[in-house]
Amino acid sequence: MTITYKQKVPSSEEILNEIPLPDDLRKIKKKRDEEIADVFTRKNHRKILIIGPCSAHNIDAVCEYTGRLARLQEKVSEQLLIIPRIYTNKPRTTGVGYKGMLHQPDHQKNPDMVKGIQKIREMHIRSMRESGLSAADEMLYPGNYPYLEDLLSYVAIGARSVENQQHRLTVSGLDIPVGMKNPTSGDLKVMIDSIYAAQTSHIFIYNGWEVSTSGNPLAHAILRGAVDKYGNHIPNYHFEDLKMVSEMNSEREVANPAIVIDTNHSNSGKKYKQQPRIVKEVVQSMKNSDTVRDMIRGFMIESYLIEGSQAADGNEFGKSITDPCLGWSDTENMVLDLADMLA
Repeated sequence: MTITYKQKVPSSEEILNEIPLPDDLRKIKKKRDEEIADVFTRKNHRKILIIGPCSAHNIDAVCEYTGRLARLQEKVSEQLLIIPRIYTNKPRTTGVGYKGMLHQPDHQKNPDMVKGIQKIREMHIRSMRESGLSAADEMLYPGNYPYLEDLLSYVAIGARSVENQQHRLTVSGLDIPVGMKNPTSGDLKVMIDSIYAAQTSHIFIYNGWEVSTSGNPLAHAILRGAVDKYGNHIPNYHFEDLKMVSEMNSEREVANPAIVIDTNHSNSGKKYKQQPRIVKEVVQSMKNSDTVRDMIRGFMIESYLIEGSQAADGNEFGKSITDPCLGWSDTENMVLDLADMLA
């Protein structure tokens, strides 16, 4: 047999009992969930800003970063609602490379996924404690969601997962906003179908149970650009792209159509410094169309303390070990500019 069973993974109940969310933080998350949902249902005029490193590999650096976000949130509270991007599992195109803190709680040591589950939960709790901001994470493995379900206020489904049936069905049972990215091919119909599926009720097998879901009306699109058959990056944040998604939402009769723009990945051509320019262009599109302005609910930004990236075994504090990110100075200027443009 080619599968080696290394260690038994504790149940979500065991982990939540071992590392509980304190009542005061539970109240913070509940309030934040309501505020974020209100943005997606148009009860609140603000826009969402999901922002943070490509992957979170150092707890101290992540908490330093989210603490800065909390202070920045106070300055832009009238226009923006900031959600820290604390991504703890990293999809890899070839399956090779750093796969996130879930796999490697210490990025310079061997994988240990049981310890990883404990560490990512501890990191989310500490970040919320120190910043007052509940966070976003990516759902790379649907079965792992119960380990963080009481902590997260936003979930993203990546470009390589959005066609997966289990991801779509699991999302239909969540009660927080979930962004479904367009696949790397750029096929918008795949993304729209995924959103429709996530908004629909289902019965399926999940974590050893037959479960039923009511559908998630807060499921929405994340546009992240595409890659053509020659490996060229193709952005999809332009005005014409946004109008096309609006029409496709109408044709599919997607409830509560909403879009978040991922300003990095193929939208920036993996040129992370282009993110502030892309934000400005999207805001201009919003000013040119009431439909687009209503549909755009926010932005997703890759940002960290130090700009750029380092090797996967690097140890420079606050610098990404996966995709390169904006540094703090450029991040702060971009967020303040965005708030001004939305005022």
